[in-house]
Amino acid sequence: MPGDIKRPEPLYKQLAAALAEAIAAGEYAPGELLPSETQLMSRYDVSRPTARSAVAELRNMGLVTSQHGKGTLVRGAETTTPRSTVARGINRAGKALQLTDSLIVVEAGTVTRTHLEGMVGELLERPDEAAFTCDRLLADPETGDRTAHRLYIPFDVAEKVPALAETPDAEPADIYNRLVEAGHALMWTEYPSARNPVPDERAALNVPDGAPILVSHRVTLTDNGHPLVCEELRTSAAHTRLAFRITPEKVPARRKARSV
Repeated sequence: MPGDIKRPEPLYKQLAAALAEAIAAGEYAPGELLPSETQLMSRYDVSRPTARSAVAELRNMGLVTSQHGKGTLVRGAETTTPRSTVARGINRAGKALQLTDSLIVVEAGTVTRTHLEGMVGELLERPDEAAFTCDRLLADPETGDRTAHRLYIPFDVAEKVPALAETPDAEPADIYNRLVEAGHALMWTEYPSARNPVPDERAALNVPDGAPILVSHRVTLTDNGHPLVCEELRTSAAHTRLAFRITPEKVPARRKARSV
């Protein structure tokens, strides 16, 4: 449109794009060292901060990894393909609900009290309201890849379902079943996203340098859409992928127009 202002990308992003194209073309093979900052400065006629920011951008893209004392290495397909799959499904066995994932608990749940903030407060439609949280550390029994799990139970839900207040550290499937026993017909909505990890998350979840973490919020709702509880999963995007089984929903039939 007339009057639109088009701004060029920052120089470090242009350099990162050029290097990404070179990696895709095979100029730098998996496991090979990327040129040093000094070499990038000379080859592309850029400053050291620009070269450093370009390499950081490549790390964020998951194309390279930095090793102390060695340099920046091009990552191979075997390091970028997730080796663990977490099935985010729910099955019904008779009247009981069961989860389909095979993760095991490696650190038992720790219960605390908090106030709902940010995305969780928004998803539960209770900003600043009090809630129980329960934190666990889970792992894939075959690969050892770790996943952090946090469950949020708002106080008003726990008051109406006393079993939740008594054992907020119960397994998620048990939480679902207690809600059903309290008379709720349940449905779920999942919200996956990704972000850069903080240092504690990088260490706890064994996230490679430059790799993001997957963050997924699963909200349990009543059949009329009122949110009850929320689960938060955090895991390394380099190691783990999430799998969702999609079930088609029934669409109300359209009424035929009456002829006059």
